[in-house]
Amino acid sequence: MSSEDGQARGGAEGVPPEQLALIRDAVRKAPRAKPRTWRGAALAKDLPVARVLVDKGVLHLDRYFDYAVPEELDADAQPGVRVRVRFGAGRHRVREGRREGGGLIDGYLVERLAESDYSGPLAALAQVVSPEPVLSEELLGLARAVADRYAGSLADVLQLAVPPRNARAEAKPSPEPLPVPPAPDAGPWTRYARGAAFIESLAGGGTPRAVWNALPGPAWAEELARAVAATLASGRGALVVVPDGRAVTRVDAALTSVLGEGHHAVLTAEAGPEKRYRQWLAVRRGSVRAVVGTRAAMFAPVRDLGLVALWDDGDGSHSELHAPQPHAREVLLLRAAHDRCAFLLGSWSCTVEAAQLVESGWAGPIVAGREQVRAAAPLVRTVGDQDLARDEAARAARLPTLAWQAVREGLKQGPVLVQVPRRGYVPRMACAQCRAPARCRHCAGPLEGQDAGGLRCGWCGREEGAWHCPECGGFRLRAQVVGARRTAEELGRAFPAVPVRTSGREQVLDTVPGSPALVVSTPGAEPVAEGGYAAALLLDGWAMLGRPDLRAGEEALRRWIDAAALVRGQGDGGTVVVVAEPTLRPVQALVRWDPVGHAVRELAERAELGFPPVSRMAAVSGTAEALAGFLAAVELPGEAEVLGPVPVPPADPGRPRRPGAPPAGEPWERALIRVPPGRGAALASALKSAQAARTARGGSGGGAGNEAVRIRVDPPDIG
Repeated sequence: MSSEDGQARGGAEGVPPEQLALIRDAVRKAPRAKPRTWRGAALAKDLPVARVLVDKGVLHLDRYFDYAVPEELDADAQPGVRVRVRFGAGRHRVREGRREGGGLIDGYLVERLAESDYSGPLAALAQVVSPEPVLSEELLGLARAVADRYAGSLADVLQLAVPPRNARAEAKPSPEPLPVPPAPDAGPWTRYARGAAFIESLAGGGTPRAVWNALPGPAWAEELARAVAATLASGRGALVVVPDGRAVTRVDAALTSVLGEGHHAVLTAEAGPEKRYRQWLAVRRGSVRAVVGTRAAMFAPVRDLGLVALWDDGDGSHSELHAPQPHAREVLLLRAAHDRCAFLLGSWSCTVEAAQLVESGWAGPIVAGREQVRAAAPLVRTVGDQDLARDEAARAARLPTLAWQAVREGLKQGPVLVQVPRRGYVPRMACAQCRAPARCRHCAGPLEGQDAGGLRCGWCGREEGAWHCPECGGFRLRAQVVGARRTAEELGRAFPAVPVRTSGREQVLDTVPGSPALVVSTPGAEPVAEGGYAAALLLDGWAMLGRPDLRAGEEALRRWIDAAALVRGQGDGGTVVVVAEPTLRPVQALVRWDPVGHAVRELAERAELGFPPVSRMAAVSGTAEALAGFLAAVELPGEAEVLGPVPVPPADPGRPRRPGAPPAGEPWERALIRVPPGRGAALASALKSAQAARTARGGSGGGAGNEAVRIRVDPPDIG
């Protein structure tokens, strides 16, 4: 159609030609400009080659690639900046001395070179995204060490270490650094045998390494703040990593109280991309020397690092969910070794890994005397199966007479904490007569009780209105484990004049008033009470102790101590009642308040059995065919021992899939590979090489025998 025809048609429809032109201009999309290939452009006169780490997390590409630096990008293309390059160009696609083609991909410029090891023509840098250097030599070395330890790629680690760019935050200048604060006094550190000496060493520029068993109570945040202040007083930086946002808030307030405003930065995912990146840039630029944050802060680029500190290393939040799934404790141990700085691992409890650091002599213990422990810890009383057998009514209600008495007496003095190891109303149901689990008739999933009194399948979500037991024909149900909301309902009926608060996954409370109240919480969600709790009930101890996991006893003790540490000391009438068999080792450790002794005994037993952390272990999982092919191809160290493979428990269809877990309905197997101490690096290297060979052949999925294989070094759960 000619332009005249178009104008005539426009006039026939009553639309002036000028308006048609305006409409066409408004809706026409301008072609998006692509970064130039710099064909024929002059190269930089000095160091014309850029070594780039491309942002592709596949293992067979875990290396650097060389690119030519155009003269126009010479000033901005400095080591550490973000760049964009064309990746995947063919060797024969060369025009005017430049390789062309391939897709645009992000990367980091690692270094500038005078010449390349590659003899052929190089592609040119497409773009310098920002002249802000975000990848320092120290951070690159740490990321490489983490990738090697966990059999992962450097690009994956840098995705965890460097936050996404935010142009507005980058354009804003960071504040000027404040003067070095004076050295603080030891304060509550004097309660520990070596506490004051630790603070003095930090203030004097020393690099002490310690495992700190903190006394119960709220003083731990102030003690961390004083350790940070002592490090800053020596002219160095400090980094503190805690499990969650609630702990960050407490340490943030303590640092502000000890140091004042402006001396530290807070790095958490909840802050939002712009604020987090602005804080991260302030740390990298040297505006602040102290950082507190969650596990993402373990890579924070603190200048002149003098102290790395980790609180509660047994908390599962310290284990990264994304590849290569590093643990904050191991990353900070690598930082302490690379930067030759001080190290502090603190907790109310004590993990086996922490005990090993002390047993090996790498770190020294910071513990309080037994007199201090008895003064700060509450009185712990136990209720076992024999006690419940003599109190049948209490056995049915899950609250024995001793627990009721502790609640009544505690409510006279303040709030009472009730820890329940399950959230919700009634997570799992069973036949009241034969105790057979109640399952859905359609998919055999577990039936769950609802607030309205009905039943629903936890897998397919179908309602069940006429259930009967296929084993004995019974029609009555009982709760296998009662959830937090159901417990709150029962306690509310028993104490009608007392307010009941719940803290769990749906709503986690940070603090509660010091007035009398019942606070029902799941493990890890316990709020802090003003003045401390008057009493605490730790219910259904068998639910945590009975888990088929090597760490079941250690984890149960940690959960109990974390809750009991919020209770007032024995001298102030604080009482804790734990419903668990008194003869079990974790229960006895709680009664004596001796988590260190429990960890030392656990470490000795694992040494005899050859289990982590005495040995290094990796879990390899996948379909039976893929796993067999991987194990046949990998060249393991001679000392390696393969345990299994065994079937992996199927994932619940009704729950979100965890990273690395098998797809719902797909049968997977898992093998554990164990090596003695000192051979962990060789094991990780062998696994990484085998996985890189698979991905280079297209083994990430698709063809038969090429299904994905998942590798997890130092798996937290080995059954």
